[in-house]
Amino acid sequence: MRGEGNIRKLKSELGDQGQVQYSWAAYDILNPMSPIPMFPSIGQDIRIEHQGKIHCTVTGKSIRKTYGDGMSFDAFQKSPLAVESIIHPELSRIHEGIALRDAAWEEAHHNQPHIVYLSYTGGTKVGVTRTTQVPYRWIDQGASGAIILAETPYRQLAGLIEVAMKEHFADKTQWRAMLSAGNPDFDMIEAALQDAKEEAFEQCPPDFEDFMSEDDTVHHLTFPGADFPEKVKSTTLDKSPVIEGRLNAIKGQYFIFDDGRVFNVRRHSGYRVSWTFH
Repeated sequence: MRGEGNIRKLKSELGDQGQVQYSWAAYDILNPMSPIPMFPSIGQDIRIEHQGKIHCTVTGKSIRKTYGDGMSFDAFQKSPLAVESIIHPELSRIHEGIALRDAAWEEAHHNQPHIVYLSYTGGTKVGVTRTTQVPYRWIDQGASGAIILAETPYRQLAGLIEVAMKEHFADKTQWRAMLSAGNPDFDMIEAALQDAKEEAFEQCPPDFEDFMSEDDTVHHLTFPGADFPEKVKSTTLDKSPVIEGRLNAIKGQYFIFDDGRVFNVRRHSGYRVSWTFH
């Protein structure tokens, strides 16, 4: 299948047995194009070629460099899609009626139920997401398993719990470890996350105890592909305007090629490319 458009992050769904299913979700500048299922391309040669243009994912204007998820500098400074409380949820104050950028957007996205979770991405980490973003946030991070630690009515409270947990758990995904881990043994992940949750309960400050979750379900995610390399090397369209090779696997937002190269799809949001998928 051939086409041309602007890259956006991969769309994903989780099957009944925990299998992650991906679709290529390009735009024609700001107009969404029909998603393309990527499972048929696993094990096949694909080609992605940069057309020399980048369009801001918020305004559509032509830009030379992206900020955030494919934004121009102006959009990154002004758009609610880049508000500080996305990266630092503890800064949100919309539940008090105080907006950092856009009251309506923050009311719809941050003054909503959130969870604090522990996930396994080559190691155990803590994170925050809106309840409606489960399991998509875990998929985007390449988590092979996740367990809910706390449930809160708004974002700031989830962020404060995360800050308290950062003293005991990592809060960033180590992408190399995540990719090389492939699809690890689920029994190991389940034990690791349950032990981590028990530790988190012991370390939880008293002010947050009422929000800690008794749901000990460990959610299992399996990513498409049979061969995950022990060593990976990042490749970008800035350095290689044509990226092609056999697509061995997809995990998180990464295409993983048979020679160990990995391509972060989301990192290239806004780039205008042509593609050939088989």
